Amino acid sequence: MNLERLVAIMRRLRDPEHGCDWDLQQSFRTIAPYTIEEAYEVADAIDRDDMEALEDELGDLQLQVVFHAQMAEELGLFTLDHVIGRICDKLERRHPHIFGGAAQSPGWDAIKAAERSDKRQESALDGVANALPALDRAQKLQRRAARTGFDWPNSSGARAKIDEELEELDRETSQERRAEELGDLLFAVVNLSRHLKVDPEEALRQANQKFERRFREIEKAPGFEALSLDEKEDLWRKAKAAQSD
Repeated sequence: MNLERLVAIMRRLRDPEHGCDWDLQQSFRTIAPYTIEEAYEVADAIDRDDMEALEDELGDLQLQVVFHAQMAEELGLFTLDHVIGRICDKLERRHPHIFGGAAQSPGWDAIKAAERSDKRQESALDGVANALPALDRAQKLQRRAARTGFDWPNSSGARAKIDEELEELDRETSQERRAEELGDLLFAVVNLSRHLKVDPEEALRQANQKFERRFREIEKAPGFEALSLDEKEDLWRKAKAAQSD
C-alpha cells in the first residue's frame, strides 16, 4: 500500500544515522506552518477545479499527517495507527444513526456539545484553535458565545455595531489604538456576516478574486502607472460595468 510506503519513506528520512538533515531538524512547531499551507493549497486546487493539482496537493497534505505522526511516535506519544483510529472512532460516534443503531441523528452540534461536556472545560470558548485563520476563528468564537445566549437577536444589532466601531476608529489618533479599533471593526463585520449566514472567509476570497480580475484588466491600459487617480478610477468603473454584464 502506498500509505505504508510513505510511512517507510518518512521513517528513513527521520533516521538518526542515515536520514535527511533537514527532516531531522524539524519539530511539530516548525512543520505546522507547512501543514496550514498545504491545506490552503488543497482548497485552492478545488477552487480552480484543477483535479490534477488536487491529487498532488492531497498527497502533500497526507505527508504532513505522516510527518507529525512519525515525530510523535519517536517521542512515544502516539502512532499513525492511533491517529487513524481516533478519527474512525469519532466518525462512528458522530453518526450514531449509521453505525450505532440510532433511529436518527441527534444533530452535529448536539453530538459535538456532548463530546465537549465529556472534557474538562473552563469556558464555552475552549477548543477554538488559535491557529485558525482570523476570520474563521472570529466566527467560531461568536458561534460558541451565541450558544450561551450572548448574541444579537437579529442582524440589525450586528449592523449597528459596525457603525459604532467605525465611529470609535475615526476618533482614535494613535496607531496602536487605531489597530485595536480596526480589529474590533473587522470582528463586528464577521458578526454581521454570521447573522446574514454568509461565510466571511469565502466572501473575502471572492472579493479578492474580483479585485484581482478587474485590476489585471485595467493595468493593461497604455501608460497605466502614469495615469491620474481619476483616470484609473474611470477605467475601474468601466471594467466593473463590463464584468457585471
